[in-house]
Amino acid sequence: MRSPRRRPLLVSVLLCALAVLAARPSEETRHSPADGSGDVGVGTEVAQLYEDAAVATQQYEEGRREAKVQRARAQRLEGLLDRERREIAVLREDLGRIARAQYRTGGDLPLTARMILADNPEELMRGQHAVWQADLVVNNAIDKSRRAETRLAADEARAAAAWRDLKKRNAELARMKKGIEQKLEEARWRLQGQANASARAGTCRGAVRLDQPKDSFSRTWVAPVETYVLSAGFGTGGTRWANRHTGQDFAVPIGTPVRAVGEGRVVRASCGGAFGIEIVIEHPGGYYTQYAHLASVAVDQGDRVLPGQWIGQSGNTGNSTGPHLHFEVRVAPELGSGVDPVRWLAARGVDL
Repeated sequence: MRSPRRRPLLVSVLLCALAVLAARPSEETRHSPADGSGDVGVGTEVAQLYEDAAVATQQYEEGRREAKVQRARAQRLEGLLDRERREIAVLREDLGRIARAQYRTGGDLPLTARMILADNPEELMRGQHAVWQADLVVNNAIDKSRRAETRLAADEARAAAAWRDLKKRNAELARMKKGIEQKLEEARWRLQGQANASARAGTCRGAVRLDQPKDSFSRTWVAPVETYVLSAGFGTGGTRWANRHTGQDFAVPIGTPVRAVGEGRVVRASCGGAFGIEIVIEHPGGYYTQYAHLASVAVDQGDRVLPGQWIGQSGNTGNSTGPHLHFEVRVAPELGSGVDPVRWLAARGVDL
């Protein structure tokens, strides 16, 4: 016969189990483990490729600037060579005139014979001395010009070799830049594929802990992305929205690092719904900012963030017709309390 004492114990166990199940996060907001088991490596890969692409572009542009300088130097050396050649031609012509003048005044006779035949030997000697001096000056000038021409020709040859090497290096940089951009484009779409799967499932992958940019956190307020084109603005109408557009859209490629516009605390990091993957941050002063249609998140709910900190990567999840960041400023964390983000940021020294 069973003891009646076991029934209260069984009821307690069932109540505990129900409490645990009730405490589990909903499918819309819970995250997968952030220890790597969520397969978030492609987000880190995209972030690294963005940095690699930026470095490659910088090197390529530096190479182009260097090529421009090298080309100008080669043209300058060629101009100097042309000037030296013209000066040598003039000197040689002057020497020819002197030689012809000597011939006409008896330059074919020995100097002693000319002195005997001359009416004024002293004047003849003075003239001859002047001719010798002119001859010496012309010859020295020609030797100097020849040395200069040889030196300039060597410089021109070196410049031409440097130009060839620079063209080869720039071609290699262009190929490397194109290769990185192709890898980045492929990784972007893999990242978007993962994001779409997360948004459909309503379950976010683990936070992608991005390496933060070196120049972060130096300002109180910043724009949510660095390079962008403004698209749909606050309050605009359209068939895609039930009433009016509630934020400011930034047209950016998939995987673009998204920044916290100011210091605050993450109050929401979720997947699913019209906004797809989104983050909401509470800032001092009672304002909230939202970052929507993301491809990945780099923070968890409850994290403290700083101005300029990378909090996620842009994407095309949720009710979105193309890659962009949907950015909102609200006076409450919920939809429907938005203010104009452009004016709000402008009042804090950030002009978009």
